[in-house]
Amino acid sequence: MFISNIATQQIIHTTEHRTYYYARVSSTGQNLARQIAAFKKMGAEEREIITDKASGKDIDRPGYQALKTTLLRPGDTLVIVSLDRLSRKKEDIKTELQYFREHNIRLKILDIPTTLIEPPEGQEWLFDMVLNILTEVMASIAEQERLSIRSRQKQGIEALRGTPGWENYGRPDQQIPENYEEIMKRWLNHEITAVAAMNLSGLKRTTFYKLAKKYKNGELEI
Repeated sequence: MFISNIATQQIIHTTEHRTYYYARVSSTGQNLARQIAAFKKMGAEEREIITDKASGKDIDRPGYQALKTTLLRPGDTLVIVSLDRLSRKKEDIKTELQYFREHNIRLKILDIPTTLIEPPEGQEWLFDMVLNILTEVMASIAEQERLSIRSRQKQGIEALRGTPGWENYGRPDQQIPENYEEIMKRWLNHEITAVAAMNLSGLKRTTFYKLAKKYKNGELEI
């Protein structure tokens, strides 16, 4: 079992520098499998993988807070798949990055390959500069995505206001697979058929098209 809430567990942290891996999805209906598979490919053990199933709108999540307050120590490394796994708010992302710098915790981000490279001795400043630029861009993208989703969701709800069942509009009633966004992009780009997309995502026809409509309208947060 992957550790999702370890605040009450007794954990002995040795003087050796350790690597931890953090995976997050926005809801209990989503799957952590893709992120965990990426970590295992890097050699991660189950006890090193911390998970949360919670929104990225803030950082008050049990697994993540346990990482910061109990597990991570100076000299350790934290690995995430993408920057928005920390948060979708730019200011929160910048605050967390500053926290890691101040506590000498290295952050590796799989979709920012520069963070995975060991800088040559004496050139650490150059890597820090590049990383600062990249994370600024990625943080801005993550926040803009969050704001756009919220705006479209609000518009959709307002458009349905007064119609039967509008109060429940936008509430998740289906499980969204971890690979959903990747599959949808391939389907919308006509790279795969709808049947293939359903098979890859494990979704039934009705659910697939119901989610697809919300996804295309920007009403589905992934």
